[in-house]
Amino acid sequence: MSTKADQKIPELDFDTPALKRHRKVRAFKDRSASVGIAIGGSSVILAVLLICFYLMYEVAPLFSGASIEQKDSYAVPAAESGKSLYLTSEEQAEVGFRVAENGDMVYFNVADGSVIENVKNPLGQPTAFAVESDTSRMIAFAYADGRVLVAQQVYKTTYPEGERVITPSIEYPYGTEGIQAADFAPRHLSIRDNEDRMTLAVVGDQQAQVVRLSKDVNFITEEVELTEDSADIPFVDGTHSLLISGDQRYLYVANAAGDMSEFDIRDIDDVQLKEQIDLIDGDAQLVSMRYLLGQSSVMVADSAGRVSQWFNVRDDNNVEHLTYIRDVKHPTGLVDMAMEHRRKGFATLDDRGVVSIFNATSSRQVIDERISDGSATMISFAPRANGLLLEDGKGLHFFEVDNEHPEVSWSSIWGKVWYEGYQEPTYTWQSSAANNDFEPKYSLMPLAFGTLKAAFYAMLMAVPLAICGAIYTAYFMAPGLRRKVKPVIELMEALPTVILGFLAGLFFAPFLEENLAAAFSILIVLPLGILLFAFIWSRMPQSIRFMVPDGWQPMLLIPVVVLLGWFCVAMSPVIELSFFDGNIRGFITNDLGITFDQRNALVVGFAMGFAVIPTIFSITEDAIFSVPKALTQGSLALGATYWQTMTRVVLPTASPGIFSAIMIGMGRAVGETMIVLMATGNTPIMDFNIFEGMRTLAANLAVEVPESEVGSSHYRILFLAAFVLFAFTFIVNTIAESVRQHLRKKYGSL
Repeated sequence: MSTKADQKIPELDFDTPALKRHRKVRAFKDRSASVGIAIGGSSVILAVLLICFYLMYEVAPLFSGASIEQKDSYAVPAAESGKSLYLTSEEQAEVGFRVAENGDMVYFNVADGSVIENVKNPLGQPTAFAVESDTSRMIAFAYADGRVLVAQQVYKTTYPEGERVITPSIEYPYGTEGIQAADFAPRHLSIRDNEDRMTLAVVGDQQAQVVRLSKDVNFITEEVELTEDSADIPFVDGTHSLLISGDQRYLYVANAAGDMSEFDIRDIDDVQLKEQIDLIDGDAQLVSMRYLLGQSSVMVADSAGRVSQWFNVRDDNNVEHLTYIRDVKHPTGLVDMAMEHRRKGFATLDDRGVVSIFNATSSRQVIDERISDGSATMISFAPRANGLLLEDGKGLHFFEVDNEHPEVSWSSIWGKVWYEGYQEPTYTWQSSAANNDFEPKYSLMPLAFGTLKAAFYAMLMAVPLAICGAIYTAYFMAPGLRRKVKPVIELMEALPTVILGFLAGLFFAPFLEENLAAAFSILIVLPLGILLFAFIWSRMPQSIRFMVPDGWQPMLLIPVVVLLGWFCVAMSPVIELSFFDGNIRGFITNDLGITFDQRNALVVGFAMGFAVIPTIFSITEDAIFSVPKALTQGSLALGATYWQTMTRVVLPTASPGIFSAIMIGMGRAVGETMIVLMATGNTPIMDFNIFEGMRTLAANLAVEVPESEVGSSHYRILFLAAFVLFAFTFIVNTIAESVRQHLRKKYGSL
């Protein structure tokens, strides 16, 4: 008989074909999973990098330099007519226009200088010449007998056989006989015209006069009838330049020394000297005084190389004063100045033949290049600012200009800018307007501020509620109730934010405005009411308290919260009538001087906070619930209370997860679009007032990207806003990860 000792223990064979196949399959799965995870992770990183590089690719042209290149040179067209008084070209920069000293108006081919048409002046040699504006293409001549002839450049474009042909001509909208503007020979002339009236200013050797021509349409003949009024103005000795403001309210008369007199010409029968201003510092002489696009800013160039910008600013008494705004300076004296036709840009020509191009809004110099010798006398922009005509002793030269985004600079994006019509420098975002003379305002500061403001108020509401709710749910709540509460709160995250924004904008905002007293009283009544109920419940007999299972007590607070909320809403009219004369909004606006908008930061705080709460709650609750039970049991075994265990053991251990939850929630709040778009009024202002709205970077992108012109400054600025949002998120997440790692090392040993 064999014993147990004699029996052999069966040997395990790990090299059977089945086990070998199993190991190979498992190794293949492990390698596949590793490769798949690596590829997935690398793809995510690559996608993020590609997004970053694409944003940078779209933004980079904003800060690239401009260039100027000579295309054509030739003798001055119709040079026998005398030196040029004015140079310009039509829209396509194919047909040039030159006004000669003898009054001839010469059309020429920009490419080769050949004369297309030489229009003789119908009234002969002029004594003065003026341009109404580059955009209107209207010019005026004054003559020795006091008459003024108004001429209009006209270009007709046709396409015979598929090729563009531009046919220029001259029209005389007020006739070829001229307008009798004075009884003396004008030496200086200024003109301003609109649909209702035309104003002329003429200055002779010893006299000065303003003429107002009011326009009335004859309903029978549909002809325009002119009614003329005139007035003498004080003569300014040594007059150099005349300007009439775009609204025909003021006349500016400056002498060669830069002393300017401003006349109020609104009432032609009572012209008054408004004020006198010294435009030039030192002994420099006035070179040119012209209006920037929009006819609001006066640009003054002097022989010392300084170009200063001036426009009207209202004082505390609501009186307008022509005010110095900014300037640019050159090392040498200036010879001429030209204005861009469609942007707030200008070019200067100095006595070395150096052309410099600036943008007034951004204070940015984009070109500073010598393109002629010291004999250059005149420059002029093409209408699209993509070409430049220059006249010097050698003839006429045409230059191609590449200058796409001069209105953008770091100072205009992040610094205060003094915009036309504003009383002081401001941070302003206004990317479009109804007229063509609009000055773009591309400051990202209001959008960045609005983004942080919306996130702040959302987090102010969401963080305390979400974290405190997560602490109670994970640590104190009954497991059965937790299994019901947690999915319900997480389900809130699936609610589309467009629905939340819709409800916030159309329902909650007007409700909050009507019950503003309730909104503030509930902040006091609800905490006190809950504490009072808790105190009363703690004093109830044990037989009653034990009827509610441990951990289910929060269910008792539901009717308490509902009743207290209803009570506050019901008492809202009584509170308003007792403390605020029945109008709390009027009290806030009139007595406190605080602006109140219906869709404001308070609405956003509630709506966006509601959207952020599930994210913070879920991650925080998981972090707290994941704390090892051995830690809590050991703490309780050593005599610590539940609260002490929570504050001194559980929260420090879970702090990395809690911090991550807050940062993720903040990222959600910063990137939120639809709620802030629909519930804030979408106004780009910089005010921390809780009763005013804001515009965020994300909402601005959603609104304006579909309407922006591809490749324009506006389009690229929006990409810059997206890059700023991307960079902000990256920086916040990087800091959050660093803090989380620090917390994990600090409390990982617990």
